[in-house]
Amino acid sequence: MIAWLPGMLAASAPTCAEVSAVEYYRPDERFAPGTNAAQDHAAEQLSGAAPADAFNAAWQEVARLCRAEPEGRVVRTRHGDSMLLSEFLLTRVVEVAVHGLDLADALGREPWLTAEAADLVQGLLLGPDGAAALEKLGWGQLRFLRNATGREPITREEASDVSRLGIRWLTLG
Repeated sequence: MIAWLPGMLAASAPTCAEVSAVEYYRPDERFAPGTNAAQDHAAEQLSGAAPADAFNAAWQEVARLCRAEPEGRVVRTRHGDSMLLSEFLLTRVVEVAVHGLDLADALGREPWLTAEAADLVQGLLLGPDGAAALEKLGWGQLRFLRNATGREPITREEASDVSRLGIRWLTLG
């Protein structure tokens, strides 16, 4: 997805943002197998070094391009969503954070999620009063992120507590 950002930024900006990062994660065709097959960029690479080199060049270019954009810049996603660049970038943090948890689990390692990324994802999921909700649930931040993204199951009682607190999970495919 990071390789698509230069094209998103080169395109004409939509006049206004229509969805937020939370609304981006809604249940629709965006999580269908055919949609996700369109992002199989890694399968096109020829060697183990090529993806790393391409990613290194891409993130540096994207960082430069994003810094040059004005605050309030609106982009159109591959799903047709019109959203603030800052909100779209937040969705990228979510993806790296939750898939980083998946990789850590698959490798049998402790998660390497940064505190900043965890705070951003928690803020997206819970809003500004997130710490209070976590305290009421009795969950630590990492457990919350695993539960909220379907990486760990929750009990029926926990689901009731989540509902009572008005917490709504995102659709994460």
